[in-house]
Amino acid sequence: MWCVWLLLFSLSVETLSSSSCQTCRKLSHSFIKGLERTANKNFGGGNTAWEEEKLAKYARSETRLLEIVEAACDKSDFECNRLLEQIEDQVETWWFHRQQEAPDLFEWLCIEELRLCCPAGHYGPQCAECPSGPAGVCGGLGRCEGEGTRLGDGDCVCDPGYAGVLCQECADGYYREKSSNHTQPPCSACHHSCKVCSGPLEKQCQLCKSGWILHSSRCIDVDECGTELARCPSNTYCFNTDGSYECRGCDQACVGCMGSGPARCKKCARGFRLTGAKCLDIDECLERTIACPGLNEACVNEEGSYRCECADGFIRRDSICVENLTPAGPEKGLFDDMTDDEVLVLQQMFFGVVICALATLAAKGDMVFTAIFIGGVAAMAGYWLSEKGDRVLDGFLKGR
Repeated sequence: MWCVWLLLFSLSVETLSSSSCQTCRKLSHSFIKGLERTANKNFGGGNTAWEEEKLAKYARSETRLLEIVEAACDKSDFECNRLLEQIEDQVETWWFHRQQEAPDLFEWLCIEELRLCCPAGHYGPQCAECPSGPAGVCGGLGRCEGEGTRLGDGDCVCDPGYAGVLCQECADGYYREKSSNHTQPPCSACHHSCKVCSGPLEKQCQLCKSGWILHSSRCIDVDECGTELARCPSNTYCFNTDGSYECRGCDQACVGCMGSGPARCKKCARGFRLTGAKCLDIDECLERTIACPGLNEACVNEEGSYRCECADGFIRRDSICVENLTPAGPEKGLFDDMTDDEVLVLQQMFFGVVICALATLAAKGDMVFTAIFIGGVAAMAGYWLSEKGDRVLDGFLKGR
């Protein structure tokens, strides 16, 4: 049984090793904030005395623990919630059994139990001591690499201007004034061209930075572009800067160049021609007899080249320029272009022809056609007496 427990514990610790000390530190800090937030609370029920007698004091109760744990991590903080889920048993152990003897949750949980962090001034898997001096870790002028975590090599990362094992020396480009009262003054910056100096002025340089050369106690910029020191790839040119140089691209009109612009070309690129002292664009559309041989094509000049486009009113289909015709719509009907009044007049004329035909048949004594004729006359009369008939008749009389 003990072997199984030890195996499970070792697996748990191995899983936790991927969690960061920072997450554990944040979780511990949040837990302590929860303790402060709930310090003056109680069960909040109707009979607090009975609840404390039966359920133990609220200060050490599971109820209070749950309240603190539920608010320990933001819902969006995945790392914090994952770590909290993994260490529920350790948190409960500290809450119910170790809180009195180990009141510092961070030290007990993150340093001793989970071994994710180290105490201040220590680093690495075994929490070795960081380099320190009378002024503290790294002489008080830097930080110990990995301090407070199980990571890092413990080397001092010095503040700007300082160097050395304990950051007590001035870094390159900095100097320290001489002091008469046995105190160590801070390091100050030299002139930007100096690597070693005795003061902040340009004339106080003792050793120059790379790209500069010492001359009469001054660091003079080396023009790499005027020497063989510069190494620029093809189709670029050298541009001198303070203490160094840059390789900049040639103008598009050039194949190789000695500087910026089309007047510094060694050779003109395709599509350009030397005109005077410059490589200028060739207008192929003007110089070529038939730049675009395709039917209905137009030539468009570009820098160093040209392109063929379809002329106005044409579009390219299957590499051929064809006329861009507007698609024909559906055929119009016989009465599509007529106004409503004109349609009404045609309807009335048709009605009149039908009535005349019926009248002719009725005059011959056919009772069926006589009845149809009388019905048609009545329908016509009803239509003309209606409001719509009045409107049409009024429009007709007004010449509409």
